[in-house]
Amino acid sequence: KVYKARLTSDPSDPPILLKHRFKKGYRHPTLDGSLTRARVAGEARALAKCLRSGVSVPGIRMVDAPEGVLGIEWIDGSSVRRLLPGGAGEDENDTDETEAAVDVLHTLMQLIGEEIANLHLTDMIHGDLTTSNMMLRSPSSPKTPNTKQLVLIDFGLSYHSSLIEDKAVDMYVLERAFSSTHPDSEPLFASVLGAYERRMGKEWPALARRLEDVRQRGRKRSMVG
Repeated sequence: KVYKARLTSDPSDPPILLKHRFKKGYRHPTLDGSLTRARVAGEARALAKCLRSGVSVPGIRMVDAPEGVLGIEWIDGSSVRRLLPGGAGEDENDTDETEAAVDVLHTLMQLIGEEIANLHLTDMIHGDLTTSNMMLRSPSSPKTPNTKQLVLIDFGLSYHSSLIEDKAVDMYVLERAFSSTHPDSEPLFASVLGAYERRMGKEWPALARRLEDVRQRGRKRSMVG
């Protein structure tokens, strides 16, 4: 579960996001503790590597692996999913926000493609790339000179890999997320892929071929059912 919290009792201190992995009663306590520590520490290491490499992810505020708690920067902004057509769901309160984003969709797609490329050039695989796992900072949120507008979040399934296959699968997962969540989003994902291609540079040709292979495998699995 996740919570909005503060590390001190001072209300002027910036909030943080606490991610708490609760104990699983159906698992052996020793195994459960080991898995929890490994997952919390793994996510913290992934974020730290991204931060060192300049990838836009939440900052780390505290880690308590034995208790299954990870505290990260609170991102004041909107989920990218809610900013794209079809992503706001049934909540009428999101309508204005989604419509207001129409004029900046192309720029947003560029930011997404570039940031995922930055992630992959660091040899980090997200593992769950969806528009729900990206946030756009609020214009009024605190910033430093190096703060980026788009932030990749939720690195619970991330891992280190230099394999083209893993990067291609990461992009395929995002492509499927676009098609399933955002109707008629092919032009949007094409913009993402274009920005990704430009940023990946010489790595792109081999990755493009592998991405097409992954797509074909995905289509075959869909046909088989």
